[in-house]
Amino acid sequence: MAHKKGAGSTKNGRDSNSKRLGVKVYGNQPIKKGGIIIRQRGLTFKPGINVAVGKDYTLFALHEGSVIFETIANRKFVSVIK
Repeated sequence: MAHKKGAGSTKNGRDSNSKRLGVKVYGNQPIKKGGIIIRQRGLTFKPGINVAVGKDYTLFALHEGSVIFETIANRKFVSVIK
């Protein structure tokens, strides 16, 4: 039996948990007040009408309605329309 670990085995065995980021509600889908629209790292998508940003850059709905995605001047915005 080896009394030392092999070079490869000591470097393996670590991986982070997935963070479940991404779009949770797509365009023209209904959403309730407080519902999460996008979980992201940084402001890739900016908040539009009736949308706010959480401290971890999560976009969520301030009112009930339908989600719309729009691009204005090369910036991506997410809004909720009633």
